Amino acid sequence: MKICVLGGCGAVGSVAIQMLAETGVFDEIIIGDVNEERALEIAGACEPGVATVIEVDAEDPENIKRAIDGVDVVLNCVGPFYHYGPKILKATIEAGINYVDVCDDFDATEVCLTMDEAAKKAGVAALIGMGSSPGIANVLVRFCADHLLDECESIDIYHAHGGAEVEGPAVVKHRIHSMSVPIPVFIDGKAKRLNMFEPEGRAFEETTDFADVGTYDVYLYPHPETITLPMYIPDVKRVTNLGLVLPPSYAELIKEIVRLGIIGEDPIMVQGHSIVPLEFAVAHILSQRARLTAEAGLAEAMGCLKIVIKGRKEGAPSTYIFSMSSRGHGMGEGTGIPAALGSILMATGKIKGKGVLPPEACVDPLDLISLAKTHVKMDGKSGVPLKIEHIDADGKVEEIAI
Repeated sequence: MKICVLGGCGAVGSVAIQMLAETGVFDEIIIGDVNEERALEIAGACEPGVATVIEVDAEDPENIKRAIDGVDVVLNCVGPFYHYGPKILKATIEAGINYVDVCDDFDATEVCLTMDEAAKKAGVAALIGMGSSPGIANVLVRFCADHLLDECESIDIYHAHGGAEVEGPAVVKHRIHSMSVPIPVFIDGKAKRLNMFEPEGRAFEETTDFADVGTYDVYLYPHPETITLPMYIPDVKRVTNLGLVLPPSYAELIKEIVRLGIIGEDPIMVQGHSIVPLEFAVAHILSQRARLTAEAGLAEAMGCLKIVIKGRKEGAPSTYIFSMSSRGHGMGEGTGIPAALGSILMATGKIKGKGVLPPEACVDPLDLISLAKTHVKMDGKSGVPLKIEHIDADGKVEEIAI
């Protein structure tokens, strides 16, 4: 069994490779990246003979097809996904190979979903958005809908993370993109697009508590759950996604640059030099990250995914709160581990159906939970750090276990 991890040198791809190598599910892991030198370092950290390296230009579909030729699964970790996601998926479908990615851009997700019929005709299963949010968030909603509630009325997804040792330009570009496009929400059973800086968008801002991480103000985030969950969860009337990058001062820097419009991709002349505003903005943001992180006292990576699902059970109001939090682990683990688990489910025939599918459409939550308990170890414990609270019609709160 072979897998090719595209973008294997990034924070997400490198974590996925490490986990895939440890599980032994794949006989060969091909690390596909433009940075061949770093790919060789990552391959060298795996058991001898497990990982090989191939240089890949993600801008060239034919180059991608040559790199993935003969593999059983492609795991795409090349960001930003609004630029690379659809073109890599298209190349993989044309090659007739099953596919997994961690796409968290809603507009790229919409484009990928238009390839559903092409994937079905090619006999390809494409699991898109298999990270944390989207990814684990979608699967937990599916679990709640299937096993805990008779009816899901509202789904509010929250996430806060930051403090990772390294953050690359692709991540910053994703955040800038996230703040500069109309953001999808699903309210009163209808899809809407809102600008996060205008009053209607700012009305969704709130303060929320993240277990083991802290209490922060969160704002609209254009992750694709607000588009895909209404497609697969019957009767839901509300789906939102609110998030924050830590520390808050770092998030505010990015927001201010977007407000000022320093995000153009066409070069401008500055004192005789041709400068691309977006590239300048990304470089400036990254140059300030260490200072802002230190000033905030953020000494380690941390993050939390929180999902509040309200609905009914046997006619009575019922609320479930799912929280996954960690300290000492960053976005790489939070996204790379679910991506690896999704790839294993794909390789072992656990992803049912063909076409382009979000996690809630094709991942059995119990399969994922079982696999995580077998292969994931964090802070000396097996499985993902998941806490589930139930609030009944009388407001009584109890913690439950799966």
